[in-house]
Amino acid sequence: MPTLDFSHLTTEQRLELIGELCDSIDHDAVRLTEAQAAEIEHRLATVDDDIKHGIDAEALEAELDRLY
Repeated sequence: MPTLDFSHLTTEQRLELIGELCDSIDHDAVRLTEAQAAEIEHRLATVDDDIKHGIDAEALEAELDRLY
């Protein structure tokens, strides 16, 4: 049985609560794992090149509509 019952909240209210909970966390007290830190470093190192090969949301949506 869950400690707190959120069944009375709408989906929108639950999502808002998630945001408020995340905002309330002391981010300096949360440590990344080595794997998480390595992934962030990798993404930061490749972001400029990745942007060159990306597509915007409209193009992605059109491609998905074409495929599916």
